[in-house]
Amino acid sequence: MPARTPTRTHATGTGGGTAVGTGGVHARLPWWAVALPVAAFTALFLLLAAPGQAPGAGAEPAVSRIVEQLRHTVTR
Repeated sequence: MPARTPTRTHATGTGGGTAVGTGGVHARLPWWAVALPVAAFTALFLLLAAPGQAPGAGAEPAVSRIVEQLRHTVTR
């Protein structure tokens, strides 16, 4: 016979919890918890949008050099 697990209830009010069966938990985020990911995404998107202005953009891509080195190593 399985053992019964007691259910926990949280007090509603200033503690931020909810009672069992009320439909969900409401959490408030500070402003920086939303602003920092948005700023990071924007910065990375701008770097991807204008790669031609990067200092090493005219050089051979590193990925093709790695693939060429792997091909050379395997064929030996």
